Amino acid sequence: YGGATPLDFIIATGGTISSRLDYKTGGVKWLTNPQELLKVYPELLKICNISKIEVPFMKASENMDSEDWSKLSEVAAKHLKDNKVDGIIITHGTDFLAYTGAALSFSLRNLNKPVVLTYSQRSSDRASSDARLNLVCAARAATSDIAEVMLVGHANSDDEFCYTLRGSKVRKMHTSRRDTFRPINSKPIAKIYPDKIEIISEYHKRNNEKVKFELKGKFSNKVALVKFYPGQNPEILEHYLSKGYRGVVIEMSGLGHVLTWESKNNWLPKLRKVIREGMIICAAPQTLYGRLDPWVYSLGRELQATGIIYLEDIADCMV
Repeated sequence: YGGATPLDFIIATGGTISSRLDYKTGGVKWLTNPQELLKVYPELLKICNISKIEVPFMKASENMDSEDWSKLSEVAAKHLKDNKVDGIIITHGTDFLAYTGAALSFSLRNLNKPVVLTYSQRSSDRASSDARLNLVCAARAATSDIAEVMLVGHANSDDEFCYTLRGSKVRKMHTSRRDTFRPINSKPIAKIYPDKIEIISEYHKRNNEKVKFELKGKFSNKVALVKFYPGQNPEILEHYLSKGYRGVVIEMSGLGHVLTWESKNNWLPKLRKVIREGMIICAAPQTLYGRLDPWVYSLGRELQATGIIYLEDIADCMV
């Protein structure tokens, strides 16, 4: 589609960035053809040569599930193995973009090329759309030597520059602001302007031929996320076990705690039972920042002795 030297590939999956305003209803609807993005934003073609736009599915991100992550991983892997492709841009909805960023971070192993997720909070045909800057900066990232799964989007509410954030350490923090995504327990990799990149922190570089790219693209919907609250009955674990769930991630309090021996709803016996029967139980923090540490208090040590896997921080919570 363009004459620039770097050859890149766009995967469109849906979301606001792939939509436009429907003046009859006042809402937004999907673009008839994702190639319309290139007509709206021709400056992309001055940065990279888009070889193709592939649409494995067109969905709002809340409608995606583990099968979509597997399919997206497979499509990305196919083009990552193509020596002619320098990088991949994936357009995506914002609401569960962090989940896809984490999924791809763990499924696309030993990357040697950039995989860039980007988005918009406002449809591409709106004057206030953030899609233009996000796409241009995503193109810069896709032609860079940052060989990681990353999310690129507005760093502030102005159309000034974007942050490059690691796919496994990012979260949507606001329902509508253009700078909705922020790094968690991490620093941005870079500031990206329309015409340049400023590196902020260390990153994995491309052209490392010592490691071979590997796809680990199998996911399951049979995993539950349970948020612990004071007084909660642990019988919820039995429910998921009876429904054939393979694992449960429990958002625990503090450094990694739930009710134990001081309460009538002691979780220790139930945790031992479901783990003994084959269920994987993982512990995650309810807080956004910091890490779990079961070794500080004795009850944490008791919980870890049941066989719980402590995931530490957000990067590990979305495996």
